[in-house]
Amino acid sequence: MAEMINLPDPETDWAPATSPQTEGGNPAWQCSLFRAATEPLISLALLAVELDAVARRLRLTVEESWDGHGAVRAAFFTLGGTDFVVTGHEGDPPGTYVWVRRSGPVDPAARMAVLLRALGVGTEAVTYSTWGVGTDLSRLPAAWTRPRSRPVESHQRFWEGFRTRTGMYLGRVTYEGVAAYLDGYDHACGGALLTGLREWLADTHGAGRNLVWSAQVVQITFPEGRPESPWSPDEQRQAVDGLFTLVEEFFQHLADGNVPAPSAG
Repeated sequence: MAEMINLPDPETDWAPATSPQTEGGNPAWQCSLFRAATEPLISLALLAVELDAVARRLRLTVEESWDGHGAVRAAFFTLGGTDFVVTGHEGDPPGTYVWVRRSGPVDPAARMAVLLRALGVGTEAVTYSTWGVGTDLSRLPAAWTRPRSRPVESHQRFWEGFRTRTGMYLGRVTYEGVAAYLDGYDHACGGALLTGLREWLADTHGAGRNLVWSAQVVQITFPEGRPESPWSPDEQRQAVDGLFTLVEEFFQHLADGNVPAPSAG
């Protein structure tokens, strides 16, 4: 076990890292840990420094949460153009684990040099790193080798994002593309999103029961008949808007306590 290194006190003119940067000379600017959870992180180093000492030096607020391996304490902050997360996990050896976003400057040693300079220490504080300093692969920190599963997104969150930012998912938004994407998503999640939609469209809007739901939507949206191909931009937009409106109505039907009808054979 590495001996913990003491850090100097914060500089006298450093405001808390949660304050606007105009209020003091603190080089670190802290954001909520919730923001850190929105993008992938990569491991950078393990420091022989207590997490509370890092927080005291940079005047960070340590937040507490948990994951599949137990309680975790962490702080997310921006320093020198890099987004850092420093953590201490329940059951891990003492020290501060340093993580960074995948995006941004890519040289790990340069990134770490910025943090070490702000902490007032040198590379002697680095117990393990991803670029070679202090690395002993036979004793790789457990936090770096734990399986990290992809975060699970709820179907509700997917739908809200897809409905409001469709172009982010598809690029060019067409009815065929939207319907195909939703159909693929529904198949991938075992029908959790759209099971019962076809039956509901037939019962409530008189759409043909012998049609797939994407054809039913076209029938309902264009009661005078399907437009000739190729569709105009206005027709594409009308069809997509019609689909979203009908699916929203279907979800409200389910939210009112109605059980989706089983799909026919």
